[in-house]
Amino acid sequence: MSRGQPKPMQKRRDTEARGSTGRRYGAGAVPWAVALFLTTALLPTACAPPGSTADEAARREAEVVARSLMAAFETADTSLVQELFWPQATYDDFPNQHTYQGIGEIVGYVTGVHDWADGVLMNVGAVHTTSDGAVVEWLFSAVQTRPMGRQLTVGTGNEVVLNGVTVLELDGGRIVRAADYTDTGAMMLQLGGRIEMPDGTTIELESIGN
Repeated sequence: MSRGQPKPMQKRRDTEARGSTGRRYGAGAVPWAVALFLTTALLPTACAPPGSTADEAARREAEVVARSLMAAFETADTSLVQELFWPQATYDDFPNQHTYQGIGEIVGYVTGVHDWADGVLMNVGAVHTTSDGAVVEWLFSAVQTRPMGRQLTVGTGNEVVLNGVTVLELDGGRIVRAADYTDTGAMMLQLGGRIEMPDGTTIELESIGN
């Protein structure tokens, strides 16, 4: 055997290193066919586009949270409110220009309507969800039977009906921020109140649309 000819064992190892294509791979290298298989097999799970199983699950969870919050308004369920919100959450009551901070204040806000009303109902309309939030359209109705603090010192027995929207921001399946949007002026008119305009015009419930 000449000096320049590789030994049989060396030749076999050299052939294995080159692979069936005759290409040489470095230590730890993966043949291109194997790499292509791994890439195509793992790509769908690495990138979860909207509409994927994970996204759909998050949206379903957001809708459950939104509907549960409306149920908490209707039933004054304190424990449910505590489960839905993070302790450091905030709740913006934009109609009254006030922000409730922390779970204690939020519980008081959500259950407070029962201090002055009976027959509280929160009818949920459309619920629009994302993977980390929701927008709820609702119809609130109740009968005002007890004073409403400084706003109204007597019970009128009048029914109040309001449309509104609640926006929710979620983190880990719980509410980190909520915000209510509605027209409290309509509620005051339904309770027998009047709105006096700068030109002397008085708006009452009976005068709307006339």
